[in-house]
Amino acid sequence: MISPKSKPSLPSIVEQAEAELQALGIETGRAEWVRSTYVTTDTSELAALAETRDLRATAQWARRLRSIDLTELSPVEVRKCDRIRVAQVLWAPNDLRDADELPRRISSMEGTYATWHYRPREQSERLDLEGLSRILSDSRNPELLGDVWEGWHQLGATIRPDFERYVTLANHGARDGGFEDLGALWRSRYDMDPREVDRVVEGLWREVEPLYRLLHAFVRLRLSEGYGKTVVREVGPIRAHLFGNMWGQSWRSLLPLLSPSSPTAPQDLTKTLVERGTSPAEMVRYGERFFVSLGLPALPSTFWERSMFVRPQDRDVVCHASAWAVDTRDDVRIKMCIEITEEEFRVIHHELGHTFYQLAYRDQPYLFRDGAHDGFHEAVGDTIALSITPEYLVQVGLLDQAPGPENDIRFLLAQALEKVAFLPFGLLVDRWRWKVFSGEIAPADYNPSWWDLRLKYQGMEPPTERGPEAFDAGGKYHVVANVPYLRYFFAHILQFQFHQALARRTGWDGPLHRCSIYGHPEAGESLLSMLSLGSSRPWPEALELVTGGRMMDAGPLREYFRPLESWLRDQVGSAPIGW
Repeated sequence: MISPKSKPSLPSIVEQAEAELQALGIETGRAEWVRSTYVTTDTSELAALAETRDLRATAQWARRLRSIDLTELSPVEVRKCDRIRVAQVLWAPNDLRDADELPRRISSMEGTYATWHYRPREQSERLDLEGLSRILSDSRNPELLGDVWEGWHQLGATIRPDFERYVTLANHGARDGGFEDLGALWRSRYDMDPREVDRVVEGLWREVEPLYRLLHAFVRLRLSEGYGKTVVREVGPIRAHLFGNMWGQSWRSLLPLLSPSSPTAPQDLTKTLVERGTSPAEMVRYGERFFVSLGLPALPSTFWERSMFVRPQDRDVVCHASAWAVDTRDDVRIKMCIEITEEEFRVIHHELGHTFYQLAYRDQPYLFRDGAHDGFHEAVGDTIALSITPEYLVQVGLLDQAPGPENDIRFLLAQALEKVAFLPFGLLVDRWRWKVFSGEIAPADYNPSWWDLRLKYQGMEPPTERGPEAFDAGGKYHVVANVPYLRYFFAHILQFQFHQALARRTGWDGPLHRCSIYGHPEAGESLLSMLSLGSSRPWPEALELVTGGRMMDAGPLREYFRPLESWLRDQVGSAPIGW
């Protein structure tokens, strides 16, 4: 830790801080990896201890560096000081007991989340989130869907006491660090005034909201025809258990109910992968080969030795897919319980986007080994996933022949059910938490306010009446794990900006949704120029390297879905739009 007797020169203060935080970051990364892949009381305790040391040291260095004269530092050192200040998504409170308790509360919530099971009606065994999600995706029995949805969301009431205490402790830390509350700390990570972030978010949402409302109206119309008007009304919100996803953030599993007729049999990538006996490791190899085709180096051997691709049979693990740079340089890994499905095929490309980003900036100083902002990190892999077109699948031997343009609407509808459907959820999770952290939403109003926002932005309501004693936000991993969520909203905007710009680098002049950048190193060169910067420069400069512009813009997303938008208007006709 920092020695009070040490009085090094100003530049060496920054260097000393960076060295100590790197060592602690590696220690914490290893402890968190073990906690996530071996969920026990002991591993949770060890991870909490490591996180406590890391949080304390970061907060101590940030406080010390705030007191020095920044005019005596170089611009690089000034930026490093700022990165230390906002490096963590938590600040350790000054009170040592609070500083010890905060990571333990989060670890307790994560442990409860990872081990929660529920036995649905007519089932012989209790199921985890993976098993419950499979029922939501596959079943068309509204009573069973409602039971599964409510069974998972019982988790929230169990987690709620930890969450309330976590809010108090996290706000103590943020205020000790000079922020208004934890939400203000999170918004300070975007190279702009925290108050400006909400304005930017609202502007982007207004650009995409008409497309979302049109998609919602179409889905409501089709679900009402399929389930009947007593289950899905022709006007108003849709009940949240009917979207095939626990949080209504992806509607892709509804595609068979919604899809237009096709002159050719629809592509079934899941069936192809299963019939070929594709292993989880082979699924990951497909993703690696995509990045290599862009001119990026292959993954290190340690990635294959240390990653977790399959759910172990002998222990509890956190199956939520994630990418790790454990030593912040070469020891990169992913953690997934891979199933052989089209959805997992895409998720793998997303996670490898993180991995190749981590490798691209590994030669930056430790404090700059991060994305330009967290939305960039999420967007890279999703940009690559947009290139998983039928033409790409033909190139890699997973499809014999790409369907013609007559199948484009079905393809775009599938994309919209995932990408467009996500946008309001990606927005509201943090808007709700910002109000919780600021005190605008009191604990008694946690659940009513959660559903107020879900109604406002998603046009959804719960399957049954949910009283204030429930805590449905606690059924989302990112809420209990203290993971900011706005990054995913930004990523769903940025990925289309990146895709449009990279498509142009290849000389593509056709419909944006049919372009794949696979095998185009000129696109990879442009992408790598941005990735290698890490967080060493403000994000508008990184964005400019790929897109030529310095603002996040939803225009490319609207361009991508323009053919579908016209089709949806024809399908909806005079039916009501909105709720």
